[in-house]
Formats: sequence, C-alpha cells, structure tokens
Amino acid sequence: MRIRSYSGAVSAVVMLLSWLPAEAASIEVSIEKLALRPAEISATVGDKIEWTNHDTMIHTATVDGGFDVVIPPHQAASTIVTAAGMIDYYCRFHPNMRGRIDVRAK
Repeated sequence: MRIRSYSGAVSAVVMLLSWLPAEAASIEVSIEKLALRPAEISATVGDKIEWTNHDTMIHTATVDGGFDVVIPPHQAASTIVTAAGMIDYYCRFHPNMRGRIDVRAK
C-alpha cells in the first residue's frame, strides 16, 4: 500500500512542476575589436541579453523605438527581451556594428 501512496505523491509533484514557469535564460554577447560575437542570437521572451564590452571605447545596443543599452569599456550591461519577433540592433557610436536577436514567444 505504501508504494501506491508514494507514487501518487510523486505524480502530484510532477504535475505541480509542469505548471511552474520555465526559468529565463541569460544569453551573452561579447564585444571585441568593434565586433559583436555572436552577431545573431536566438532568445525567448523574458530572456536576459547581456553584452560584455572588451574594447577600450563605449558601445551601445540600440533599437530604434526600443531599447538603448549603454555598455561602458570593460563592463557589461543587459536588457530583458519582452516581445517576440526579429530585433535588429546597432551601436550608436559605431553604426557598422550590427546584431540581430530572434525572439520566440514562450
């Protein structure tokens, strides 16, 4: 009889865990020698995108009409993606630095 009560409890825990929201991911982009690595990434709504600037100059991750993340030299900065779709971004100070985020819905 005890085996059945344990299996029932395990089933209840598994069902409860399936209802919990998935944990958001943290996706890293490196900036070095005026280049984004990787330049194209995939994310899910709610994920954090973090840029680490290894250069000696300031950079941004800018989306017209969207976010504008300032990334000081030798530091990191981040944003949370809030909507699905393709996000093209660039550095305001170095417009040739361009990236793309493919954001999927949850």
